[in-house]
Amino acid sequence: MQDLNELLFFAEVVDHGSFAAAARALGLPKSRLSRRVAELEARLGVRLLHRTTRKLSLTEAGEQCHRHCAAMRDQAEAALQAVALVQSEPRGTLRVACPVTLAQTMLGRLLPLFMERHPQVRVDLRVSNRVVDLVEEGVDVALRVRAALEDSGSLVVKQLGLTHALLVASPAQLRRQGTPEHPDALARMDTVAMSAVEGRSSWQLLDPAQRLVTLTHQPRLVADDLWTLKLAILRGTGVGLVPDYLCQEELAQGRLVALLPGWAPAPAILHAVFPSRRGLAPATRRFLDFLGEQVSGITPHPDWLGDDPGAMI
Repeated sequence: MQDLNELLFFAEVVDHGSFAAAARALGLPKSRLSRRVAELEARLGVRLLHRTTRKLSLTEAGEQCHRHCAAMRDQAEAALQAVALVQSEPRGTLRVACPVTLAQTMLGRLLPLFMERHPQVRVDLRVSNRVVDLVEEGVDVALRVRAALEDSGSLVVKQLGLTHALLVASPAQLRRQGTPEHPDALARMDTVAMSAVEGRSSWQLLDPAQRLVTLTHQPRLVADDLWTLKLAILRGTGVGLVPDYLCQEELAQGRLVALLPGWAPAPAILHAVFPSRRGLAPATRRFLDFLGEQVSGITPHPDWLGDDPGAMI
């Protein structure tokens, strides 16, 4: 097997411009370096360096060899740094961007546990529904929920799981307007929605055969905040679509009822984005690992979803 030290010594001699300078940098005798590079040339059967009393210069083969040797050295150093980062105790400020409802539910519950495990980490949480520019705004990790993993350019994407949206109503509304057996029955019921155009809103649902169906309705309440919509649904204002992580407790307590099993929006993906894998701070790396471990906590009970649930934000 090739002695990789010879490749490292060769790269250092070239980068420092002489055997003497490389020997000082490495803390090795100049004669040992000269001998090891000569042995490398003998093993490869080609001259890598032109040696004169004044300077060294690379042969064509030496130029090719040096490029790969330097890359090997840099990758080895990166590997050592990565291990050191993993092993070191997370500390410092972790800057996280998160949508409003995720912060109020899942992340709001998980952050105290993460900080309890890592007492030297401080968290700067930016709660907003806008898409942040991680590099421009100095954010370490952003959480997002999308129907698909969009092209994030140079950002790295870590998929965490799926979220599911449910059509839900309060028991009071169902007593007043009846329980729908088919989506067409929603036309006679009061509804709430995130948005509307000229008083009308649409829900894109997958039926039990996974066919896309569009339901158009006239919501009594339009609000671009899911928490506000949930409170209105609880009071019996109307039927609405609510993410599973926002209504698990109310469903378990019977304060909300999931409607139309098998009819639901298509899956949405909960994921984290961050600028780069290389040089991740220990706090960022541990936070990403922590989210991966804990995300199963938002999985809804199957009884709430029916036989063929879909998912959304």
